[in-house]
Amino acid sequence: MQQNDQQFLEYVIKALVDNPNEVKTTRTVDEMGVLLTLEVSAADMGKIIGRQGNTAKAIRTLLRVVGMKNNSRVNLKINEPVGGLKSPERMAAEAPAVPLSTPNSKTVDEAMADLKLE
Repeated sequence: MQQNDQQFLEYVIKALVDNPNEVKTTRTVDEMGVLLTLEVSAADMGKIIGRQGNTAKAIRTLLRVVGMKNNSRVNLKINEPVGGLKSPERMAAEAPAVPLSTPNSKTVDEAMADLKLE
């Protein structure tokens, strides 16, 4: 039996996306509460997340309200689709970090001493 929180999530998400037939939700209940897992197409991922994650935050807030009405704690997990589209900012954030120092680097004092002409 589908619960109100899952029905609500599907209704909201299907209204936001371009491919409503590809929206899939699963509901699991454990000692921590209700976990709703959402899967959408790669093209619709940006619509669900929103700018700086604001749409996803709003959806999570609404689900908490629905949960409070039903005396349960509701959490949302958004699964990233395989081969999802990534923005340049996200690709840069996931790039390996460049070390600030290399094995042969000098301290500031050593560099300043090298610059002094005798």
